[in-house]
Amino acid sequence: MPERLTHLDPLGRARMVDVSPKEPSPRRAVAKGRVYMQPETTALVARGSIGKGDVLNVARVAGIQAAKRTADLIPLCHPLLVGSVLVNFNIEDTFVEIEAHVDTVDRTGVEMEALTACSVAALTIYDMCKSADRSMTIGDIALWEKTGGRSGTYRRTASEPELDLGL
Repeated sequence: MPERLTHLDPLGRARMVDVSPKEPSPRRAVAKGRVYMQPETTALVARGSIGKGDVLNVARVAGIQAAKRTADLIPLCHPLLVGSVLVNFNIEDTFVEIEAHVDTVDRTGVEMEALTACSVAALTIYDMCKSADRSMTIGDIALWEKTGGRSGTYRRTASEPELDLGL
């Protein structure tokens, strides 16, 4: 845990961290998440038979657009020159997995952009499939990789424990 919270000034007020002294460098982040659904719903998604249209292509565009607009959604997030956004899907029996990759050459990382892309893609899948399956849930959204910047590389392992919030 850092000694102090970087988004607070000495008086405890919210502030945007000053990244202007940093040199731009290549940075990448990868986030993953899942939309859990009935097997019949994943089959409809896979066949392209959801009434609202091509779920995965619409969710892909939504995720890309969300990554580009992250600073408009997260109050203290820096606007970045997003160089690349890739959003891919893996359909399993009871879920659709989303994987978002975001790259930039900038002064701060793109973790929030990758997480936002993943989240909005998941919400779009939910929106497009809700008439077929009201029991869907969105979960497991997490940062899986981050490279670049002062803190270096982080890679989540499949065996990392989930937080037990006791909810």
